[in-house]
Amino acid sequence: MKVTLVSYTDESVANKATQRCRSGKPYAELGDKNVLDHAIGSGHDSVLEFVDYTFAIDGISRACSHQLVRHRMASYEQTSQRHVNMDGFQYIMPISIQNDVESENEYKQLMNCIASFYKDMVNAGIPEEDARYILPNACCTNITVTMNARELRHFFKLRLCKRAQWEIREL
Repeated sequence: MKVTLVSYTDESVANKATQRCRSGKPYAELGDKNVLDHAIGSGHDSVLEFVDYTFAIDGISRACSHQLVRHRMASYEQTSQRHVNMDGFQYIMPISIQNDVESENEYKQLMNCIASFYKDMVNAGIPEEDARYILPNACCTNITVTMNARELRHFFKLRLCKRAQWEIREL
């Protein structure tokens, strides 16, 4: 798994939005005084919606991506299994399976069997968009996500919890 911060907006717009809310001054007259800490400290979290972060996430499972996209206050673009040939797909193996030699071997055999069947179907003329139905949630995917700072804080609160699934916590 690799997560890269691709871009972000600085806090100046959020800071000025906060000043504007508190002062009523026209935008052009606002200064650079930092009032964000005070606003956030007093529960005025909506100002965080003016700060956006975009991440490129590589090598997570489709299962993990399905947990990620449940956060609706974000924008996503994910590798399409409909348009991308998944021949030779990479997959995630949970540590709990890796720690059991027999389970690990059976898991690898199953993934190889699925990969072989997928390739056979595509070679037989089955469209990739139909062949993808047999692909496992363990398939690796890449996704680009943009979240504002308020949603990112909410995401961290939920997904860093010890009850959250291990892969989304790692993400």
